[in-house]
Amino acid sequence: MMTIAEKIRKIAADARAASLAMARLSSAAKNELLLRMAEALENNAPRITAENAKDLEAGQQKGLSAAMLDRLMLDESRIKAMADGLREVAALPDPVGEVTHMWKRPNEITVGKMRIPLGVIGIIYESRPNVTSDAAALCLKAGNAVVLRGGSEAIHSNLAIAGLLQDEMRKLGIPVAALSLIPFPEREGVTEMLKQEEFIDVIIPRGGESLIRFVVEHSKIPVIKHYKGVCHIFVDATADFGMAEKIIINSKTQRPGVCNALETLLIHKDVAETFVPRIHEALSTLKVELRGDEAFRQFAPGVKAATEEDWYAEYLELILAARVVDDLDEAIAHINKYGSLHTEAIITSDYANSQRFLREVNSSVVLVNASTRFSDGNQLGLGAEIGISTTKLHSFGPMGLEDLTTTKFIVYGEGQIRQ
Repeated sequence: MMTIAEKIRKIAADARAASLAMARLSSAAKNELLLRMAEALENNAPRITAENAKDLEAGQQKGLSAAMLDRLMLDESRIKAMADGLREVAALPDPVGEVTHMWKRPNEITVGKMRIPLGVIGIIYESRPNVTSDAAALCLKAGNAVVLRGGSEAIHSNLAIAGLLQDEMRKLGIPVAALSLIPFPEREGVTEMLKQEEFIDVIIPRGGESLIRFVVEHSKIPVIKHYKGVCHIFVDATADFGMAEKIIINSKTQRPGVCNALETLLIHKDVAETFVPRIHEALSTLKVELRGDEAFRQFAPGVKAATEEDWYAEYLELILAARVVDDLDEAIAHINKYGSLHTEAIITSDYANSQRFLREVNSSVVLVNASTRFSDGNQLGLGAEIGISTTKLHSFGPMGLEDLTTTKFIVYGEGQIRQ
């Protein structure tokens, strides 16, 4: 009887062997696989939802929050979205083998950089079973093998989805070990996975801050991560109030439990007297609890006083911190101090201010006159995203297909030797 540690090591070793086959697979073969996987998900939606119902029932018994249960839930429309995500990735250009730069040296050798797969990618995630198909699609299309470890709360859903995807690999003669799901829920599965630096090239955790910090603390493998999304909007003195209100409401209330939802609102002092009462009324109508600094509360009586902790908070619910700032400089300083390098937006009619905001705000996605909810791989045209990185190495922001490759140097010569 194999121990959990032995099982994990075998999964990782088999994934390493399978990654060599994936790296050689043609674009046509990878695309055919993804399209067949998409069809399999749609054709087996009742099977997936039946398994998902087991997870939902167990989650309710464990007392999972409404937000967690929403992330866990799969219905026909979400399964269709998963299938569409696979098709979108199939339609994307294959980055593997692309030569991104070529230049000639004085000795006439020609040097280039070619995109290659990362190898074996480990994904550790919570709640959302759609990550199983999203991650598989992106990793496989980029020529990688992937080892998936979903949360125990989604074990039935993840096994059902992974099983269907693996069936299509088997039918096409593609090594099933290139898409491995750790099939047991014990926490030891995570800690053992994080020790497999011999076989796994990079770990990408997706989930809450506590999970990500656990992974970083215990991993012997490089980790691409973001801890949380403390996203800001700055309403400049020249902002169109109608536009600002619409963007703020969308950013905060469309899906408050996600990492690109608005958490702190900054308002220029020159428009505070007019705009604060307006946005206070609009958000209060939508049941958003505001926590403001003294200047904000001057124009919004009854708002709870913000504390220093509120400026760092990722609420993931209908709570919003709000502050009045003197100018663009103070807004940028606040974001760079309290932000999490995730997503920030400015609402302005001043071109110079918009350009300063873009240049000086040190976050992975910076928007002008648009909702923070666009900080998403699919919305930015990357196809289904693997996650969001605020690490800057080797990727920064939403990570799509290209971010699951690296580059190697290629050199063409005609007999040159080094002098």
